[in-house]
Amino acid sequence: MIEKVLIANRGEIALRVIRTCKALGIKTVAVYSDEDYNSMHVKQASEAYHIGEAAPAKSYLNQEKILEVMLSAGADAVHPGYGFLSENDDFARLCEKNKINFIGPSADSMNLCGDKMRCKAAMLKAKVPTVPGSPDLVKDVEEAVSIANDIGYPVLLKSVYGGGGRGIRLANNDKELREGFVSVTGESIAAVGKSAILVEKFLEKTRHIEYQMARDKHGNTVHIFERECSIQRRNQKLIEQTPSPVVDEEIRERIGEIVCNAAKAVDYTNLGTAEFLRADNGDFYFIEINARLQVEHPITEYVSGLDLVKLQLDIANGEEIPFKQSDLKMNGYAIECRINAEDTFLDFAPSTGPVPNVTIPAGPGVRCDTYLYPGCTVSPFYDSLMAKLVTWGQTFEESRTRMLAALNDFYIQGVETSIPLYKTILSSEEYKNGQLSTDFLKRFDMIDRLTEDLKNEKIDKSEAAIAAAVIHSEYLKSRIQNDVSASSNWKYKLD
Repeated sequence: MIEKVLIANRGEIALRVIRTCKALGIKTVAVYSDEDYNSMHVKQASEAYHIGEAAPAKSYLNQEKILEVMLSAGADAVHPGYGFLSENDDFARLCEKNKINFIGPSADSMNLCGDKMRCKAAMLKAKVPTVPGSPDLVKDVEEAVSIANDIGYPVLLKSVYGGGGRGIRLANNDKELREGFVSVTGESIAAVGKSAILVEKFLEKTRHIEYQMARDKHGNTVHIFERECSIQRRNQKLIEQTPSPVVDEEIRERIGEIVCNAAKAVDYTNLGTAEFLRADNGDFYFIEINARLQVEHPITEYVSGLDLVKLQLDIANGEEIPFKQSDLKMNGYAIECRINAEDTFLDFAPSTGPVPNVTIPAGPGVRCDTYLYPGCTVSPFYDSLMAKLVTWGQTFEESRTRMLAALNDFYIQGVETSIPLYKTILSSEEYKNGQLSTDFLKRFDMIDRLTEDLKNEKIDKSEAAIAAAVIHSEYLKSRIQNDVSASSNWKYKLD
């Protein structure tokens, strides 16, 4: 049985894993870079070890150093979180070789899931519907052009080794495809040192809907409902919710069965996520399996009543999933907003630095997974995600209004955030009516509407938020009039 877990990650996900381990009486080992020596996950873990410089390649991606800490600390398991080494089959294999329990799928299964072409072939064999496109890797740009003309533009060029929305280009004609081929090839080589490209039909007005799945080492397989992840920017998810407005019980059961078949097709164990595009006509197309715990897992925990990290640990321990598919029932509605350190008014430019003060929302049906605390620092070396704000309600409207109230109460001093954008989105009639699609921001001019909302002071602010962070009117006016350049050092001024 697992007795000590090393968390090969940082930030809120490291804290999330530590929280469950503490509840189960499992000791935890944190690792940290020069940048994170004073981070919350270092303080909360049973033990903490320095692993290198701030740059991820010299710390959180340093497999040998992390292995060295695992062995010296006596950790018998490792939880990779998400990002960094979480979907690196070489790391999973290194753990297997050293008899350390990797809390996730096997290295072979992870390798298969990470290879989009092989995974697609496995899905086709299992009769899982996939997006029309190249039957194999394209050899060169001329073959890509030929396939695109066969299936019809627009198409997507996708790196087999891409992930998180990276290594993808949209092409509307031969010229854009040729240019995109060079870009995607370069991105793939820069990221993983090799390139392999697929061509797929681009489906317009699509929704991004994913299913949480779990499979134990005894072959028991379940899905734990769907999550709607259509509110995105540049293929990066911003807001997620469950249940999806377009998934009823019949669809949930039908696609859920497909998800379970997909897990079996790649001999998947532990928790994972099967991702789909839903076309405007209602058809679902499998796109990939994320072989890890997802950022948005808390909304599934809210509606299912499960602790998904505990389920991961139980499966890694060799236990059977303690429930059947028929035992699972959805309860209520949940929404998650990813609170990013980005300046919406400067084309989402990163915003980093000290956070002198922070107020975390709380109350019935409100959860906030975050590494923030007064006096912490948002680092420029890592992902912009600072917090995951989650609300639950018995109805969608209750969850939505709780989220707006929580966003109003969330105060982060010192850095710009995506909070104002989320207020505009959640207040829009299109969001309230469930008119979601992956092009939601562009389709409904959300950035322009955000600017208007702020200019006209239509975004509600709680008394606490007003007292803590009133936006300076002269600054706001200059920003709206585009008088502030992208290179400016202006920040929201605090009264």
